[in-house]
Amino acid sequence: MKIYGYARCSTNEDKQDINRQIRELKAAGADEVVFEYEHGDAKVKKELHMLLDMAASGDTIITLEVSRLSRSTQQLCEILDIVKEKHLRLMIVGSITIDCRNGEVDPMSKAFLEMSGVFAELELSMIRARVRSGMQNARDKGRKIGRPQTTKDDIPAIFYKHYPAFAAGNMNVSELARICGLSRPTVYKYLRIIG
Repeated sequence: MKIYGYARCSTNEDKQDINRQIRELKAAGADEVVFEYEHGDAKVKKELHMLLDMAASGDTIITLEVSRLSRSTQQLCEILDIVKEKHLRLMIVGSITIDCRNGEVDPMSKAFLEMSGVFAELELSMIRARVRSGMQNARDKGRKIGRPQTTKDDIPAIFYKHYPAFAAGNMNVSELARICGLSRPTVYKYLRIIG
């Protein structure tokens, strides 16, 4: 029987540190921790699905909060169905354990988990409403929302230095991106701007 930990952050490692979750999951007994950067209500969480596929009957999956698994009640119920079907144990550290290793779900535990999912979904809706309200407030004050429009003046000098070789056909987009230290999508964006 193996104990898997599952950690998730909404944004990439530059903005959120997932290491705290990994440390706490290992301290809670996880033999192996699977993690990913994905939004809580994303329809597809590749690493979570891979973990659910990989887990064998009798294994345990632990996570720190219900919202790490999903912020959608429907998705949470689907995960619970898989846990039951595969005879797994799902443990929310410091909260609740759903033990389906005998193929059954305790009704009280299931209800508690589903209610936790409802609150996680509600929290996400409230966060989104606050963000929309804040953005509208900023617009009403005359502020521009979103990324500023890139202009020719924003393109770095190194791009202009190597652009003539690209225009002459002496290098392709990948080479131009590598020499300039840029990503290919950024190079394509600059090419459209100077078009």
